[in-house]
Amino acid sequence: MADTFQPEVHPNDQLPGHESQLEPKPDWTPRFPGSGRLKDKVAIVTGGDSGIGRAVAALFAREGADVAILYLNEHDDAAKTRDIVAGEGRRAIVIPGDLGDKQFCERAVQQVVDAFGKIDVLVNNAGEQHHQEKIEDISEEQLKRTFQSNIFSMFFLTQAVAPHLKEGAAIVNCTSETMYKGAPILLDYSATKGAITAFTRSLSKNLVGKGIRVNGVAPGPIWTPLNPFGGQPKEKIPEFGKDTPMGRPGQPNEVAPAFLFLACEDSSYMTGQVLHPDGGDTTSS
Repeated sequence: MADTFQPEVHPNDQLPGHESQLEPKPDWTPRFPGSGRLKDKVAIVTGGDSGIGRAVAALFAREGADVAILYLNEHDDAAKTRDIVAGEGRRAIVIPGDLGDKQFCERAVQQVVDAFGKIDVLVNNAGEQHHQEKIEDISEEQLKRTFQSNIFSMFFLTQAVAPHLKEGAAIVNCTSETMYKGAPILLDYSATKGAITAFTRSLSKNLVGKGIRVNGVAPGPIWTPLNPFGGQPKEKIPEFGKDTPMGRPGQPNEVAPAFLFLACEDSSYMTGQVLHPDGGDTTSS
């Protein structure tokens, strides 16, 4: 893969970006047959239209879950993910809207409960990222928007979901290697990922008495629409992920199994933890 991966430098900076327009296409396909680890569970996956979220939705469906796909406005990508879930024999609904809006989160959760009757797993995956070389160039609008999308959204959605979670439920939050390594051109993004990690650890202690586990996943450079559609400078995209010890970016289906592990009973004695599918990046820093 290191020799053949040639990412496209996309001319469109409009975040969050469409996977349908991305070349090469990210690999979301689950690698193995399902074993029923999420049989008849109901999962919410934010940012489920594309990238890591799509791979998680596909894998959860293969393992027996019905999936609610929350996303911003990439309707073509969301429809594709819905079809993928249906192709695994499971039910899916798509709910577009801004997760940074508390009222939308409340309406979306009610829609999920109305459709499926319960919620067993919450995957807080959606986020946004903007690059700036200097801290002075980060506008107040960008700073507020990044925090609203990346961490406020997790608070709002978790607040809305919490009354519906029962013993045995799981929450999995997507943080990032940037929380551990730092990222000089992603100051606000990295700051939100630090907040997400602290939120994950604190929430795990808050909910452990109710039998609800909370863990996180900290991906490294993964080939999704996030970076080529404005999350990184265009000139850096051709070398994206090549500075990891594995010499390449990861694919979404290399990250999704970490979410599955933390969502199912395989990780029944884990809470407040973070897994690192990052090509060895964090350990090399």
